[in-house]
Amino acid sequence: MKTIEEPRLESDLVYRFEFLAEFIGFTPADASAVQAIGPFLGPMIPQIVERTYEKLLAFDATARHFVDRQSGFEGQVPASLAEIDANHPQIKFRKEHLQRYLTQILTKPCDAKMVPYLDMVGKIHTTHAGNSKIEVPIVQMNALMGMLSDLLIETISDAPIDSARALKSIRALTKLLWIQNDFINRHYQVEPTG
Repeated sequence: MKTIEEPRLESDLVYRFEFLAEFIGFTPADASAVQAIGPFLGPMIPQIVERTYEKLLAFDATARHFVDRQSGFEGQVPASLAEIDANHPQIKFRKEHLQRYLTQILTKPCDAKMVPYLDMVGKIHTTHAGNSKIEVPIVQMNALMGMLSDLLIETISDAPIDSARALKSIRALTKLLWIQNDFINRHYQVEPTG
């Protein structure tokens, strides 16, 4: 039986990542499988982003987060929820961020060097980073990650690759998204660390 230093899971992000990866079974071969599917998924990222924002803008509970100024956005913000649509400059700005995120997880090595990035993805959706007015409820973050997972699985399933490679890619990407989800959820604790 392997001993895990549980308090260290909260204070050492790389240790946390390594524990999650080992427990879930996210191996170096899985990391390679994610990168190997990247060239197919890469050109599909704009379509995935558009579908994601269609869903986000279809619900007032998720769309409302785009009324306040987004961290780093310098243009005109919408005056109300009624002004938000897929072509608003602030939405286009957010789409670019999601596109960069998907490109990052699909093309960069998923190792200890990526851990701070995975953690920041969670942090920026809370008041702990970015705009202190923006705190996306955890239920919405979980819904977003579930939907993104499904879109990515659907896209891989439609890829012109053999079923064994598709399954390997789906399993690898699903494991990575579960790790990402943990790095999101940790910032919703009462007292997040790090």
